[in-house]
Amino acid sequence: MSTLHTAQSLSRTEFLARVYEIAPRVAVFDCDGTLWGPDSGSAFMWWSMENGLLSPEAAAWLKQRYDRYKGGEVSELAICSEMVQVYRGIAEKTIREAAATFFHEQIETQIFPEMQRLVTDLQAAGTEIWAVSSTCDWVVEEGVKRFGIEPKRVLAACVECASGVATDRLRDVPTDEGKVAALARVGVSSPDAVFGNSIHDAAMLSIAKAPFPVNPSAELARLSAELGWSVYYPAAIVE
Repeated sequence: MSTLHTAQSLSRTEFLARVYEIAPRVAVFDCDGTLWGPDSGSAFMWWSMENGLLSPEAAAWLKQRYDRYKGGEVSELAICSEMVQVYRGIAEKTIREAAATFFHEQIETQIFPEMQRLVTDLQAAGTEIWAVSSTCDWVVEEGVKRFGIEPKRVLAACVECASGVATDRLRDVPTDEGKVAALARVGVSSPDAVFGNSIHDAAMLSIAKAPFPVNPSAELARLSAELGWSVYYPAAIVE
């Protein structure tokens, strides 16, 4: 929490009040680190390896690529692409069932309650809600069910499926400026409010009438201070 002094940090009451005050017609939420604490993308990768969803060969290849990513040799876009492409040849039904089990077991209890409440309140007020993530759509769509967000409002890393089986043909990988491009393709170019936690959400936050960095990474906290964005740390993070 050493970055708290670099940007104005809102209390829970202040954060919710600011959002409700602008009464957004369109609101966009990143997922990992914003709606829930963990990085569900990498967590699902490890879970898939440990539970046999991925073959030993695919698991070994992906682990090597992920190690190179952590070492700065593989880009964010590349690893996010490969983390969904690696499921090629597996029935989509099998992947979705696995994603449901995974999310229930590892992520569900780490949803930020105030973010869940916020999404619910905005929906009740008629706000159009979008979820945008570089994690695979199978996991994101499963996770945002808890927020009442429909699959048609999810923009996530995804591949084409043929005859019910995942391929390695990418459809989209929304990260960095790719999140802005994904939103533009569905007609959302200037959302009223955007919520994100990492530097990979910065481009998306920048197009918002009201940007809300939530649980910001050190890089995003520094950028928020530079741009005058107030930040919010969920209670679970502060505790």
